[in-house]
Amino acid sequence: MTNQERAWLDNIVEMGCIVCKQDWIYSPAEVHHILKSGRRQTHMETIPLCYVHHRGGMNNEIAVSRHPHKRAFEKRYGTEAELYESCKQLQS
Repeated sequence: MTNQERAWLDNIVEMGCIVCKQDWIYSPAEVHHILKSGRRQTHMETIPLCYVHHRGGMNNEIAVSRHPHKRAFEKRYGTEAELYESCKQLQS
């Protein structure tokens, strides 16, 4: 892992969940690697998600988890690419 990758990962985890942040809530984050064609991308192509939005397995009126509900997650919160762009803008 490069220093640039480590810095990005540290910064996004510190930022908190990008989905919760849309509602002005801070939630501790885990790193989610963006998938393209089913393949995990680099450490630089990641977004911060809390446990519930990342891998909590929820799909209800309260929240949708990215794993395993990608379509429902992106319908409610935006695509991974859109969330990634939001993270990049918050970092600049």
